[in-house]
Amino acid sequence: MITTAGNSLASIVWDAGARFSQHAAVHVDDRTIGYAELLDSAARIGAVLRQADSPLPRLGAVFAARSATAYAGVLATLVSGAGYVPLNPKFPITRTAHMLAVSDASTVVVGEDCLDQLDDVIECVERSLLVVVPTRADVSALRVAHPRHRFAGQREIAATEPLGEPSPVDPASIAYLLFTSGSTGSPKGVMVSHANVLAVLDSVWRRYDITQDDRFSQSFDLTFDLSVFDLFASWGRGASLHCIPDRSLMAPDEFIRERQLSIWFSVPSVGMMLHKLRRLAPDAFPTLRWSLFCGERLPMDVADAWQRAAPRSKLENLYGPTEATIACTLYRWSPASTSACVGGTVPIGIPFPGMTTAVVDDELREVPDGKHGELCVKGPQVSHGYWRDPAKSAERFVAMPWFSGPDNRWYRTGDIAYVDGEGNLIHCGRNDDQIKLHGFRIELPEIEHIVRTAAGTSFAVVLPFPENQYGPTGLTAVVAGTAASEDQLVAAARAALPEYMVPSTFVFVTELPLNANGKIDRNAVLAALRDGRYA
Repeated sequence: MITTAGNSLASIVWDAGARFSQHAAVHVDDRTIGYAELLDSAARIGAVLRQADSPLPRLGAVFAARSATAYAGVLATLVSGAGYVPLNPKFPITRTAHMLAVSDASTVVVGEDCLDQLDDVIECVERSLLVVVPTRADVSALRVAHPRHRFAGQREIAATEPLGEPSPVDPASIAYLLFTSGSTGSPKGVMVSHANVLAVLDSVWRRYDITQDDRFSQSFDLTFDLSVFDLFASWGRGASLHCIPDRSLMAPDEFIRERQLSIWFSVPSVGMMLHKLRRLAPDAFPTLRWSLFCGERLPMDVADAWQRAAPRSKLENLYGPTEATIACTLYRWSPASTSACVGGTVPIGIPFPGMTTAVVDDELREVPDGKHGELCVKGPQVSHGYWRDPAKSAERFVAMPWFSGPDNRWYRTGDIAYVDGEGNLIHCGRNDDQIKLHGFRIELPEIEHIVRTAAGTSFAVVLPFPENQYGPTGLTAVVAGTAASEDQLVAAARAALPEYMVPSTFVFVTELPLNANGKIDRNAVLAALRDGRYA
């Protein structure tokens, strides 16, 4: 008999799995995995992971693409009492190895698709790891190749008594450690607790009335925090998760119809692509009852076209940084919403229940409605801060001098916004060099650090260009004072950065314009790109 183990992500899935054991939990790679099978796999792998010696906090990595191993690995890690650290086979090996090394994870669940990278990744980790490969019966060759680490495969999993229930955890402990782009040249880890995620789930389950009959899309890699919504908003209610094949990610219209999805969640870029391809025909998605977008600006014309394609669906634009757990504000779209849209962009709306927002000036003083300032958020979704970086945490997680209520801990998002006459937040850009591209959060200085190092020059800048009517579609690096070739710089970028952070264009110039402070004038460089002077 499966029982629960308190307020944790594993326990809510265990509860649902006990009630809906015969229901489908995941459809992936032409396989249907029921709740009974998913929980059994997690209990068996989790029992092996539980054997690892680990100091607190306990963390375990999951190195897999969106696959049966990935989903079971996430749940197994949580069942074992550890928080999970997602690693992505699409990332450069050096980046993955760095994330694994600095996370202090003591275990790694590895997917079949990542075995060709495993040698290079774990050899960069000095501590001993317990590496579990659920798809391999015999892992003796791995033991010989890496005597510093321990390995377990199918035989070891089968020989271990499965866990009968999730290991108890403190709700304040880390549920997942997710690395985002960092401004100093290395990704930074955001610590998100079980309590943070459970606060989100409580809001979305109530608002979206999710049941065991719902059929969710699953398009996000595990290294994208929006994947947490897909997995646990569905599994916690006994719904089914439908993993979209990579080939259909940007044009999923047929997949939505074939799987008769009821809940859609993606970045707006997917809607933009379908709109561009003219595949958002009226009533194209008759089964959708909720259409949710998050991760970047949602153009008004895309929202309108999607709403017509899913006329029985309610459409909402969500907003939220990783540090505030998945999403923390929302805006309900309707045909009457056009008057609230500024610059053709849908508002980011109002806070989730339990969350509070404020727009402040440079001195952290709250500004009146209608005035631009930095958007700050507080509430149960605000995460612990940055892994092993108290200075950065203190810089971004602050107390407001004017606030006298309880829980005076706010996250400074770095986003510029204002509150309109209807009480909706309008997003207006950034106060730093962070951007969103196809939903991915990118710190431009991280790319510039790689390019400048490879080019042997301080005169390099990376900008969101080219653009279309919806915003940037790629990245352009403009470099001066280097003898390095484009091939050399591309190779250096690909060796250190995920593909979505590699500039699509490199422009070489004799000099770059400087501002009054002697720094590269980014606006002047972008203007030169736009008017063709750097063509």
